[in-house]
Amino acid sequence: MQNLLLLLFYITSFYAFIPSLISRLFGFRVFRRGRNLKDFALTFDDGPDPDYTPQLLDLLKKHNAKATFFVVGEHAERNPELLRRMHAEGHLIGIHNYIHQTNWLMTPKVVRQQIERTGSIIYKITGSHALYYRPPWGITNLFDFSKKHHHRIVLWSGMFGDWRERLGADRLTERMLKKLRGGEVMVLHDCGTTPGADRHAPAQMLIALDRVLSEASHRNIQSIRIDDMISQHYAAKQQIAGREAVMKIQSSFKRLVVRAWLGWEQIFHMITKLKTITPQDPFLHYRVRPYQGKAIELPDGHSLQKGDDIIELHFDNKKLYQLGTSSKTSVHLAIRMIRTMEKQLPDLVKIAALDPEVANAKALYGVSMINRGPEQFGFSVLDLPRGLFAASTSVYLKILLSVIHPEGQGRLREGSQQMTPKMIVMPMDILFDRFGDGLKPKKESVFDQRSTAKTAYSEEEDISIAGNADLTRTPPVA
Repeated sequence: MQNLLLLLFYITSFYAFIPSLISRLFGFRVFRRGRNLKDFALTFDDGPDPDYTPQLLDLLKKHNAKATFFVVGEHAERNPELLRRMHAEGHLIGIHNYIHQTNWLMTPKVVRQQIERTGSIIYKITGSHALYYRPPWGITNLFDFSKKHHHRIVLWSGMFGDWRERLGADRLTERMLKKLRGGEVMVLHDCGTTPGADRHAPAQMLIALDRVLSEASHRNIQSIRIDDMISQHYAAKQQIAGREAVMKIQSSFKRLVVRAWLGWEQIFHMITKLKTITPQDPFLHYRVRPYQGKAIELPDGHSLQKGDDIIELHFDNKKLYQLGTSSKTSVHLAIRMIRTMEKQLPDLVKIAALDPEVANAKALYGVSMINRGPEQFGFSVLDLPRGLFAASTSVYLKILLSVIHPEGQGRLREGSQQMTPKMIVMPMDILFDRFGDGLKPKKESVFDQRSTAKTAYSEEEDISIAGNADLTRTPPVA
């Protein structure tokens, strides 16, 4: 006898309890909540009731709200005029079995007969097929999940105990308002004659519902039919899936761009023989070269002339990419870069104090997308002369920014003024004053000595090395 009871328990659990648990917890093959932000779904079970359903329809009409009625077949059979009114007023009608009995206590064949019989009644009265099904008490069995089941199972995200009259309209209102938001599927009951319900409980439900619909109107959200919610739900889901697919493609393309970009940097370093300021933290690279632009006035009273030696600065692109992808925002990225700059500019002073070639340079030089901020380091921000060099630099830096910036392409739409490449210049005297800590440059000749032994740089070469620039509102490095 004990073994028989145990076997019965296993069969019952597999047939009924486990399927219900899975559908409730994980939403397996059921619909219970939408993605809608402005719409929720009112659903009513157990009706129609000759006393309360007409009042409910009047209330929905008053608030211009649409709902879904999961009707019990025998009740629909006795009140066909109420089904016709539901259909005529734009509400959706679904199936709630022919009699209000749990599917746990019925075989799959009997459940199918219950659904088909109720569906036939609905079709004869309204001329429309019922496509949605809610099992009594939301209890499913194993065969409800069968693909042969042609009706969509609808459960709920909000149940309030409105079948108990003693709950009262005030407490029911409070419970419903807590769930009043887009995407919710609320279940209420417009009939109190089913087992376990109080006959006049729907009277309290109608009072509470009137209040809730008034509040919904105040919040600018509305009740819609469950089929409309499902359509909107899957439209939103497809839209999200589409965006994710695009992002995946963009991510693959971005990885390809990064590989090509970092590969080009290795070649660029070999060609230009860049040196690293701080080898243990390779963030800044430099080289000494003749200045090829128009003469500019420096803040120390001197001028930078074509042919003067400059220290051309470059970010390490791999380091820059790592910082950009690990920073939460552009502000976070800028702070990290500023701190690194503050550590490495003193190292550049130490190099200049020992290397006459570096010390003889007249200024630090770079090209950047920044508009403000570098002045705190002693740099001057100057416009690049219009021309092919400035145009090509702008294109390169925008691509660079979209790849390594935390806000990606969105940063490019903030305004052309902030996305204009600038020339960043700092006289060597200011570099030593700010970061030298008493060190003096080791020079071979006077400060304004021209370097005539250098190979002239053409504008075409400038274009090829204009990259490796920095970010908007970050330390000035090109």
